[in-house]
Amino acid sequence: MAFTPSARTLKRLINLWPPFLGAGIRVLHISDDFRQAEVMLKLGLSNRNYVGVHFGGSLYAMTDPFYMLLLMRSLGPDYVVWDKAGHIDYLQPGRGRVYARFTLDDTTLATIRAATAHGDKYLPELTVDVVDEHGQVVAQVRKTLYVRRKPGKPASA
Repeated sequence: MAFTPSARTLKRLINLWPPFLGAGIRVLHISDDFRQAEVMLKLGLSNRNYVGVHFGGSLYAMTDPFYMLLLMRSLGPDYVVWDKAGHIDYLQPGRGRVYARFTLDDTTLATIRAATAHGDKYLPELTVDVVDEHGQVVAQVRKTLYVRRKPGKPASA
């Protein structure tokens, strides 16, 4: 049986994960139903670039695993979920603290379940904004995920 931590435990584990710890990335919240997560990145010596603003790799890293993790837990063990691709648009320099809020709504989950009901793969594209402390969008990240219902598993609602 696979280890399936609670939202609170998963948050703690991710916050201790060396790549996030070293980059200054902090998970602030994961909802108990795994439909929302909020992540923060504060500007520090370990994640600033040559001109003194957030290093682009750290901005992308703060968004990397969350849609996959939320989908895995929201869809349940009958589904395979992988990150397939990611794209980031840097819109303005990031200074200070920046935040990303990930949300899965009923429509998104229903669309994924319907698209995979017969065992087909589905490649949803989900977007998250990285915003500064004033709500200004610093970067926009588009994640393409691979989702498929496991063979022999009945479609669920």
